[in-house]
Amino acid sequence: MDETWLLLDSRGPGGIETHVAELAEGLAEAGEQPRVLFLQDHGPHPLRDRLAAARIPQEALPGGFAALARRLKAGRPRLLHTHGYKANLLGRAAARLARVRVIASFHAGERPKGRVALWEAADRWTSCLGGRIAVSAPIRARIPWGAELVPNFVALPAGSSGPGPLSVGFVGRLSHEKGPDLFCELAARLPQIGFEAFGDGPMRGACEMQAAGGVRFHGARPGMGDAWRGIGLLAITSRAEGMPLAALEAMAHGVPVAAFAVGALPELIRDGVDGFLAPPGDVATLAARVRHWAGLPREVRAEMGEAARDSIAARHSREAGIARMRRVYGALG
Repeated sequence: MDETWLLLDSRGPGGIETHVAELAEGLAEAGEQPRVLFLQDHGPHPLRDRLAAARIPQEALPGGFAALARRLKAGRPRLLHTHGYKANLLGRAAARLARVRVIASFHAGERPKGRVALWEAADRWTSCLGGRIAVSAPIRARIPWGAELVPNFVALPAGSSGPGPLSVGFVGRLSHEKGPDLFCELAARLPQIGFEAFGDGPMRGACEMQAAGGVRFHGARPGMGDAWRGIGLLAITSRAEGMPLAALEAMAHGVPVAAFAVGALPELIRDGVDGFLAPPGDVATLAARVRHWAGLPREVRAEMGEAARDSIAARHSREAGIARMRRVYGALG
């Protein structure tokens, strides 16, 4: 079978899911035959809806190594591309058993704790059993056997809508590594500006109490879509990052990004040109940068948004990302 299979285990939307959607759609546009496999059926999922709308084949397996190995032996794809530590570990072993080429993508910039840290370490140290892709240089540096660097990419929307309102957005999981508490602290320092949070997670209740009405919480969404029009600036207050797709999507829509300088964000953002950078965890400096942005004339904010969009078009477009990915696929032999 001349298909490329993309494997993940997912219960809801997130960066990996967005990446898999972009990759599958881009491969299809380039004339490839992608198929997305979920290790297990966790119920309705926005990624499955997006794939169905794009007419990209998908299926959910019954879970476990044996079911995956049987499916690989029966389907014989030309390549299995795995995403996330669980899919990487199971996919790598099952692909070798089925004699199918396999490559794993490493997405996470944070360093997990507890049991997840053990699984993540096992994923990295066994990655020599297949090909390896990292979405940022800091992530690549943590892989013992090296990896090809293919930064995240996004499709460019048809056009930007000019500078957005004087509101600051958070887009992501409300969990410790993403720093939603630091976003709420940022909002408390700038009560004259609107703050909007999109996402859900274990810290939502605590963050709503901390914000005390200073942040509007919209919950998780299957995709931002037109919601980008209601955000003038995206704040990324993460304690750790890889190459966050939320930043790429925002910039593609002409929304500049103010962020802590973690992960690959210093490579993405040109401070003062298409966004702003602050030292990691320095909320006071980030607040000063956001305050400066809010005081800029409308036309200057519009120029910054256009510079952000141009940056994505030049360095992180879907076309460029798919071309890099296909070269990596081809090099596997």
